[in-house]
Amino acid sequence: MFLSSADLARTFLAVSAVDPGAVDFVAVDVETACGRVSSICQIGIVGFRDGAIAFEYETLIDPKDDFSSFNTRIHGITADHVAGKPCFGALHETIASHLSGRVTVAHSYFDKGAIGAACRVHERAAIEATWLDSVRVAKRVWPELPSHRLNVVSKHLGIRLKHHDALSDARAAGLIVVKASEATGIPLEGWLTSPRRTSAPPAPKPAAEGALVGQRIAILGEPRHGELAHRIAAQGGRVVAAVGKTTTVLAVCAEEPFGYLRYDAQFRRARDLQDQGSGLEIVSAAALVSRCNGI
Repeated sequence: MFLSSADLARTFLAVSAVDPGAVDFVAVDVETACGRVSSICQIGIVGFRDGAIAFEYETLIDPKDDFSSFNTRIHGITADHVAGKPCFGALHETIASHLSGRVTVAHSYFDKGAIGAACRVHERAAIEATWLDSVRVAKRVWPELPSHRLNVVSKHLGIRLKHHDALSDARAAGLIVVKASEATGIPLEGWLTSPRRTSAPPAPKPAAEGALVGQRIAILGEPRHGELAHRIAAQGGRVVAAVGKTTTVLAVCAEEPFGYLRYDAQFRRARDLQDQGSGLEIVSAAALVSRCNGI
């Protein structure tokens, strides 16, 4: 059940008095100003103790970088909002005091990479933490979900979310781990070990003829042996494990536009190849199926 505004206010007042050092883990989220991952313009950090919120920290940050219209459309932060705010270098000690030496949860490893890049750009020491990806946790506990994006998992679990606000996103990422432990009985340390892997079925072999003969297609959002992969193979396309220089198509199992995928490594790799002049196409799975059917 969602908390009311009054409940949230009372919760915030309660957790503000808790010692930030007495936590089991912290959750973090950052927003960036542009395509450079070091351009952190907001950070949110939430500490958890015994399954409850112990403290919250949030601040806007002057990224000392440009703001792109693409990023601003996502989070709403502009250069005016961060005018006069401290830069990452000035906040490094505070951020490190919350994260260093702790289990640090983030929804994907984008935030880890962004913080590491900001440390390098601002010539500060790397922040050493034990990172836990709440996407991986959610996939283990709720594999039936059509997507494991933060907004989808939060809606499924009844977690209130103001998406792309760093504090709200950090809070949701931490609560996903809390609810995963409640659902499975797996303690925090259990999520830090990888489950025993089983070999996934291979991708289907491409047919000798069809509309996709000669195409090397990577799939984002569905396994290499799923329904889309079999449709591709039946039309002569070869399903590849990941985006590479020889990939001709990235098929995205989601509705366009694909802006929310900016943090996905495969999607970013495809964009980079396009920027380098590759002929690689990024299309929705529905569009690719239509092509197979001659529509």
